[in-house]
Amino acid sequence: MILLHTASAGTLESSDCLVTVSPAEKLALEYKGANSTVFAERTMRLVESVTKGYALTGAEISIQDQGALEITIRARLETALERAGKVVTKQ
Repeated sequence: MILLHTASAGTLESSDCLVTVSPAEKLALEYKGANSTVFAERTMRLVESVTKGYALTGAEISIQDQGALEITIRARLETALERAGKVVTKQ
């Protein structure tokens, strides 16, 4: 996958998160929220898993967590990536 532009998914409502992805040379994660120190490692593993599944090596990812479950973060990240990117297939 190649990211073409910046895209977001989610909200800042309670129990949700706002995920923003942008094109970048390498993978970078900015994770904010009331419990960010508690869940930072879990979220980094989640982001690495999702980006690996998309064969994405470069992206600037910002997650503003408002108490979202892991499945919600995954869904928001995948949606933002789909909105921002283009799948590249080998010919």
